[in-house]
Parts: sequence; structure tokens; C-alpha cells
Amino acid sequence: MTAAADMTSPTLSPGAEASFLTPSNGNDDRSIHSEQDTDSEDDSVLGAARTSADIREHDRRVLLEEDERDQMLTENRLGRRGSGLALPNPFKKLMGKTYGKVSAESGPSSESLSNNADSEEKERRRQRRARRQDKKDRLTEAAAHGEDRGLMYEMEEGFLKEGSATGESSNTEDLSDVDKNELHGVNDKSKQRRKWGRLCYISVLILLAFVLLSLGAWKLSMGRRKIPVQTMFNNGTALFAPTTILISLDGFRADFLQRGITPRLNSFVAEGISPVYMLPSFPSVTFPNHYTLATGLYPESHGIVGNTFWDPELKREFYYTDPSRSMQPEWWGGEPIWVTAEKQGIRTAIHMWPGSEAHIMDLEPSFLDTFKSKEPLLDKVDRVLELLDKPGQEDESALIADMRPQLIAAYVPNVDSAGHKYGPNSTEMRATISSVDNMIDQLFIGLEERNLTEVVNVVIVSDHGMATTSTDRLVQLDDLIDLNLIEHTDGWPLYGLRPKSADDLMPLYDTLSAAAKAHGNFEVYLRDTNMPERYHFSKNERIAPLWIVPNTGWAIVTKKDFNIATAKAEGKEYHPKGLHGYDHENPLMRAIFIARGPAFPHSPNSRVEVFRKCHDPYPSLPLTSIENTEVYNIVCDTLNLTPQPNNGTLRLPLKPVGAHSPETTPEEPLDPLPSDGPSTSKPTSTVDPSIDRPVVSDVPGVDRPVISQGTPETPTASKVPGAPETTGEAGAGDGIWDMLDGDYIAGKLEEFRNWLSGFLGSSGGAGQKEKEE
Repeated sequence: MTAAADMTSPTLSPGAEASFLTPSNGNDDRSIHSEQDTDSEDDSVLGAARTSADIREHDRRVLLEEDERDQMLTENRLGRRGSGLALPNPFKKLMGKTYGKVSAESGPSSESLSNNADSEEKERRRQRRARRQDKKDRLTEAAAHGEDRGLMYEMEEGFLKEGSATGESSNTEDLSDVDKNELHGVNDKSKQRRKWGRLCYISVLILLAFVLLSLGAWKLSMGRRKIPVQTMFNNGTALFAPTTILISLDGFRADFLQRGITPRLNSFVAEGISPVYMLPSFPSVTFPNHYTLATGLYPESHGIVGNTFWDPELKREFYYTDPSRSMQPEWWGGEPIWVTAEKQGIRTAIHMWPGSEAHIMDLEPSFLDTFKSKEPLLDKVDRVLELLDKPGQEDESALIADMRPQLIAAYVPNVDSAGHKYGPNSTEMRATISSVDNMIDQLFIGLEERNLTEVVNVVIVSDHGMATTSTDRLVQLDDLIDLNLIEHTDGWPLYGLRPKSADDLMPLYDTLSAAAKAHGNFEVYLRDTNMPERYHFSKNERIAPLWIVPNTGWAIVTKKDFNIATAKAEGKEYHPKGLHGYDHENPLMRAIFIARGPAFPHSPNSRVEVFRKCHDPYPSLPLTSIENTEVYNIVCDTLNLTPQPNNGTLRLPLKPVGAHSPETTPEEPLDPLPSDGPSTSKPTSTVDPSIDRPVVSDVPGVDRPVISQGTPETPTASKVPGAPETTGEAGAGDGIWDMLDGDYIAGKLEEFRNWLSGFLGSSGGAGQKEKEE
């Protein structure tokens, strides 16, 4: 046994590393592995130097080796027997490591075969132990140096030496190396997939967190977004972003500018750009028109269809003088200019503008001044200048909450209040108009002192005009229909009727239509049938289904509010003395629009002409008007804002068609004539329904009409209407008023003024004009 061991075991030279590359003796086809259960001592030594992957690989090799050995033994037995049949082993499939004994009937050579097999097996074990020892040394050295130096040497030589420890390999070893490489590749790919999976998961979490944070920041900053980069204007002391002052003079009729009592406003016209007048929207009352100015939408679109109205869906009444019934956001549709600006990062200051206290879209102006009916006019000037004096974007130390607004919108109710209380042609009205003009003058002086004349845009508008009333121009509603059939009434001086029963609608319409033909001073419309299209007053359920529309200067009243017969018998006057809410295209309802500033780079005294969107019931009037639905777009353009969809079509820059001159100035409209009876007059125009409640003024705080003692006002020659009313009776055209119509009288007055101005000079002419008024 020792000699055999010496013969099979190679003698190692002193250089241990050299033995790694020398071939080993023995059968090259034999496995270098052994069974684990017979070499436990060697396995414990090798196990200390093996990794878990090596151990798993070793187990796999042992199993393969056992199968290989079993196959070899079977072949040897077949070669030594005379029979070609292999010995059966019925337990082979059940016991992988247990082999059946050879049957005694196998022949006389079975014992020698068994001895030879044992001898060969022992020899193979010795050789394997020697190789394992060699391999153990190599593994230990490789672990110490971090690499298999023998393998590296052979690879550098360009080949693997046949029979070397690294080169010698059975088919099983080669297969094991390939399997190991594949296993490592699979592990690497699995690790890489896990790595990329973790990276993707982390990236998704980061992205999701970023999106959530962004949405939260956007929600918090909605309406307070960062102000975009804008052109800055320098007044010498501070930088101003585009800034616009919008002032509304409630009830300021366009022809008030021709009375010679508004020098500052007339200078403003000469310095800026304007149409000869601006058309209000129908109905020509305060709340609908101020919200149209702020949104660019017709009342049927934004939902404020009158100063008072019933909402059949909400089952509630809107009443403009009662904040508890008007200043809730559900009433107000559309997006007003202050919301548009705040959403786009432009700070706003809103002073008493109707609707600004309604918390519309849950976005408040940066500065909000609530309504004060008795606020002095000069206090408004001080407030506007105070806002302009606030720090701007150039002041890094300024608090955002105190920074200067770029839009200032102010509401001035004084002219409307005086017109309702005293009438548009009264001395008190003239004094109020003059005081408002002085307020505008003080504002412009303040702008000049701050060197802001060419820096700040100023836009002055009004919402409607005003017509004189009379006890002789009233229609008693109780005498026309049974009021017990009516559930709700909307508006005033117009009347919107909501019958209790839908079956009563057409009978009521027929009755009122017949009365209108007999009376001649009002007309009747059904919202869904014959409402004039130019009124844009049919596409909203808040609009009553049936409307009585009086002619301009007339009013519809109930006996509860004002008994006409009793008032005439007792000599009582009808109040209010001035009214509006009529056909918005009637000359007495015209408003104003005047603008000046860097957003209006036009020649002084420029006149703008805008096309009409519908048929003009007054064809003699010049087509030099602009509808108030255009104001929203214009103001947005002055501030570089993106407007919301609206009914306006006009955008900056405006396109002048010439300059203002006496030839382009419309004739001054005169008041309606009194009526001698219920059928002595016919409509001056086709008017449309309006929504308004009996109140002395559109200004909150002033209430329903009252009856006062006194002699009814007798119109003078200067109060003859520009579009005179004629009787509805046959032969009425033979009267003096057919000869002295409004156009004739106005023309003669204009000729006289021009002659007098040329004779006495401009100052004398102005004085004469004021005297005639």
C-alpha cells in the first residue's frame, strides 16, 4: 500500500508553487473529488477555506461523481462476466448511495472482481487526498494573495498545462466551472435588477413627494403667485410696474360733460382717448352693470340680472341693499377683474366696488374697502394716493402685505344719489357733478406731484345715465292685472312678473299686451318668446318670465307704493326724481369711458369708434360708442393680464378714428314730455326689460320711493326730449311738438351757442352755456 502510494503520489519539489503547474499521476479521467462521508478530516480543513458557494458546488460534484462511479463499476463488471446482463439493483432508485450486492450466481470471478475494485478505489482515494492537499495549499495561498497565481501564470503563458492542478479537469469539473460562471452571472443580473428596482422605487417616491409638495405649494399660493417679469416705469424716486386706476362715477350720464361744469373731465377727454359715449348693459341699473364692468359678461351670463331678483333654484331673493341677501358668492358668476389679477400675481385694491365684498371664488383683493355711503369725496382721493405711495417691488425691505397694488378700482356713488333724490337737471345735481369733477382734479394733481402722469393708467367710466320722473308718467299696475296671481315681482321701474301658476302666464301676457296697445307708454315681453335679442336678457332662469317695460322716463308702480289718482288729487310729487333701468341704448342712459396713460399711446383728444353688435334703434346716432362689456378686456390689457372668456371683443391698442369735435358730439338729450292722459304718448323707443326694485337710489342704504307734497314740476323748453314722445291718438301729429321736435330745438340751441361763443369768446360762451343749463 505504501509503495503504491509512493508510485501514485508525486514528489513535490521545494518550490510549492511550482507543483501547482505540474501534472499529477493517475488516471486523467478520474474525479478529483471524494465522498464526503469517508474524508471528514480533509473536509473540515477544506471547509475552513471554502465559501458557501464552494460548498454547494462541492456537494453537486459529489453527487455527479457517485453517478459516474456507479457507471464505471457497472461497466467493469460487465467486462469481467461472460454475460452481457448487468446485475439488477432494485434499491438504486430509492437509495442513491446504496448499491445492491452482486448475486452469487454471477460466476467464480466475483470475489476477485470485488477485491480489485476495492484496491482500485483505495488507490483513487490516495490520489484524491494528495490532490486535495495540493488544492488546499493553493486555495490557502490564493486567499492570502487575493488571486489564483497559478491560474494567472498559465493564462499569461497562453494555455493551460495538461495535467496541471488548474488544467486537469474532468468533464464534470469543466461543467462545474461553466455552471459556476452561469450562477455568478445570474446572481449578478439578479443583484443588478434588485439594484435598479430599488433605484426606481426610490425615484418614484421622490417624484411623488415632489408632486405632492408642488400641489400643496400651488394650493397655498393660488392667487398669490409670483409676479411675472414686467416693464417697469420710473417716476424718479421709485419703480412702478404697470399700474391702472379704474374709477366708476355711478349715474354719470355722458352728456353731463357738455354742461360746462366739468373742466377737469373735459381736459381729461382732450388728453386721452374715448368714445363719444359708452353703452351700459341691460338692465341699466347699478349692480348688474358694475359687475359687467368687472367681468366683461352680460348680466344674463354673470347672474346679477338686477338690483333685486328671485332665484328659483336657490329659492331666495337677491336684494342689493341687504348684505345678508346679496354678499354671498353663490350669487356672483364669472370672474371679476380683481380675482383675475390676484390669480396672476397682481395685487389689487378695491374701494367700495359693488360685489367686492362677496368673497367671490374665495379670493380677496389685497386691499378691500367696504361700502361707506357718507364718505367724503376727497377721502377717496387720499385713499388712492395712499395706495400709490406704498412701497413697490424695488423695495426689498417691504412686507408683501403692504406692497403697492397695481390695480386700484374705486366706486363713487354721489352723482347717482343726487340724481335719484333731486333729478338729473336739478341745481343739486349740478353741484354734485361739479364736486365730483373737483375730486378728479385733486387726484390728477396728486399724480402730477408724484410724477406719475405718464406712469399710471387712469380709466374713468360710469355705469348708466339718468332720466327725470314725473307723476304724469306713471303706470298703475293694479289697474292692469290682478296682483293676487303674482308670486314674485322683480325690478323697478320695470316689472318682472312670476305668476303663481304657469297656466296664468299667457293670459297675463295677453291682458298686458292689450293694455300696452291702449296705453302706449310701456311694452310687454315674454322672456322665452319675444325678448329683444339686443338686450341679452333671456338666457337665465333668474330673469322673470314676463316683463312690463315702460318708456324712458315712465315708471310702473303699485297702489301700495304710490296711488297715482290720490297723489294727483292731493298735488303730491313722485319720488325718486330721477330713474334709470330703461332701454340701455336710449340717449338718457348713456355712460362714459375715458382713458389715458402708457397703455393708451394715442394722440390727445382721440376718438375711438367701435362697431355695433346689433341693430341700432336710434339710427340717427353716430356709431362711435363702446359697450361696457369691453372694459374688462381693456383693463386686463393695461396690466398684461390674461382675461377670462367674456362677451367683449375689443383689445388694446384702441384704434382712433379721429379727434373729438363739435361735429362728432351727439346732441344733448332732453327729458321726456309729461303725459296728459293714459294714452297721450307713445314709446320713444323699443325698450327691454330691466331688473330693479323701487328704491330712491342704487346706492345701498337708500330705500323705497316716497310721496312728497308740492307742485308737480313743469318742464321748461330746455327739457324737451331729444327723441320726443308723440301721442298715440289719431291726428296727434298736428300738434306743435311735431314741429318743434328734439332734433330741431337741439340744433338751434347748438347754433346759438356757437354764435355766442364766437361773439363773446370761449369764456363767455362757457358762461352762457352754464346759464342756459
